[in-house]
Amino acid sequence: MYRTISTTARLALIGIPIALAAQPSARASGFAVPENSAAGIGTANALVANPDDPGAFTYNPAAMGFHDDSSIAIGALFIGPSFQVTNSTGTHDSEGADWIGAPMIQGALKINDKWRLGLGVNAPFGLETRWEKETFPALTKELNLGPITIPLSPQPLQSKLEIIDVVPTVTYRVNDQLSLAAGVDYYWAKSAVLDSTQADLEGDGDGWGYNLSFLFKQDALSIGGSFHSAATVDIEGEVTPLILGIASQSAQLDLNLPWRLQLGVRYALTDQLAVEFDWTRTGWSEFDKIAVKPKGGGPAIQEDINDWSDANAYRLGLTYQWRPATVLRLGYSYDETGQGDSYFSARVPDNDRHLFGIGIGQELGNGWALDVGYMYVLFEDRNYESTSAYSLLDSSAINGTNAIDGDYEASAHLFGLEIRRTF
Repeated sequence: MYRTISTTARLALIGIPIALAAQPSARASGFAVPENSAAGIGTANALVANPDDPGAFTYNPAAMGFHDDSSIAIGALFIGPSFQVTNSTGTHDSEGADWIGAPMIQGALKINDKWRLGLGVNAPFGLETRWEKETFPALTKELNLGPITIPLSPQPLQSKLEIIDVVPTVTYRVNDQLSLAAGVDYYWAKSAVLDSTQADLEGDGDGWGYNLSFLFKQDALSIGGSFHSAATVDIEGEVTPLILGIASQSAQLDLNLPWRLQLGVRYALTDQLAVEFDWTRTGWSEFDKIAVKPKGGGPAIQEDINDWSDANAYRLGLTYQWRPATVLRLGYSYDETGQGDSYFSARVPDNDRHLFGIGIGQELGNGWALDVGYMYVLFEDRNYESTSAYSLLDSSAINGTNAIDGDYEASAHLFGLEIRRTF
């Protein structure tokens, strides 16, 4: 039972291909979802150095210092993911939700010429995958005891993770060229579902982090940076065995979220056209293990190693002021995966990906504006073939073994819509 809990926990964390709020794995590497505004979707998330667009506030709260008005933006991100694996038994699709939605909310309140208050709500991490029971043949072995059939392997069936980040911030305008911001990140894991053929785990939890950012602007050049600290979300829930006669257990999972650093440079080539290049570093090495503990404390039941590596993303965004009230956006991003072969997981079949974004912003008059963005995410195929043999003697050790060998393919469509009111 202990192994079942730890396996379920590990797969859940490692594999939550975030469809949205996991956004079914269609965003940045791992189970991160950096698409926090419709403007960001249109520029492939290259907005950290943009002092002009209110859609940049959620990427860099220091940008609020360069805006003279207060504003509130309310919208949603919708993700339509597609995952499939081809192995010895054919091609299998992940039967996750066709579309998943997540909130995108950002408010900015001007206190005076120097100070601004901000409040953002978004879903920076998450995912969802569902595999049919017969997807991985090495994990379908069962022990038949007459009226009772006992699965011998905790085959991953469903992984779902939804994490909401509530981000209050304070911005200080140092002078005409420089703005600074600081805030906290309150992470709420509103749903964590980790199902296998041996046990089901459902739970929720929360955790805290902090963020710092800056934005410098001199004539046509602007330079920005944003940092979100690592955080630990304590998820508590019930593990329900699917074997008769074994009682449920209360368990606590420590989910280590990575730190995120983003730096960007933007240059206005003309009064209408501007280009921005951003570099993002995600500290996936924080996601080194998953500790499963009895609820209420005590020594860990088991610790599972993930062995992920820090990963980079490179983003290029263009904005073009087509008309006085209309801005066009275009972007491309290349995101590296932090997941190596040693602990590859079918719950999070991650790989390097290409992100293509396009969007439009339209002023509607009387302080109202509408932002729309679309992104296509194409994962590079992952032809996984492990040299580590899976063994029933250690049935919990699935990640990184030949039990999940196969050719993995994935893609996703993202659509963002926001309405903004400036006052």
